[in-house]
Amino acid sequence: QVQLVESGGGLVQAGESLRLSCAASGSIFSINAMNWYRQAPGKQRELVAAITSGGSTNYADSVRSRFTISRDNAKNTVYLQMNSLKPEDTAVYYCNAEVAGSSGLYYDYWGQGTQVTVSS
Repeated sequence: QVQLVESGGGLVQAGESLRLSCAASGSIFSINAMNWYRQAPGKQRELVAAITSGGSTNYADSVRSRFTISRDNAKNTVYLQMNSLKPEDTAVYYCNAEVAGSSGLYYDYWGQGTQVTVSS
């Protein structure tokens, strides 16, 4: 079994920064893509940022140039550095990863979510 545990959420004012972390643990042989999603009240979950095992990244247009995704493969951890936060960034942020165990088959795993609230 694999667990993803997020940390780093909180309440900040507009213009401030936060750094989210997500550590994967358990029966891990390989991790492919690691992603951050978010879901605001009354809205669908959306992809915020993605990073491949090789380090290629992709961002939602709404966060490009403000957020930076990175990963430490040795620690099975993905980060999301969020700068110049806006009230519309308020949401629950979820970590997602494609993880293979000893079988070599990749499965999708999700963290429990961490709340980010940005006040104006």
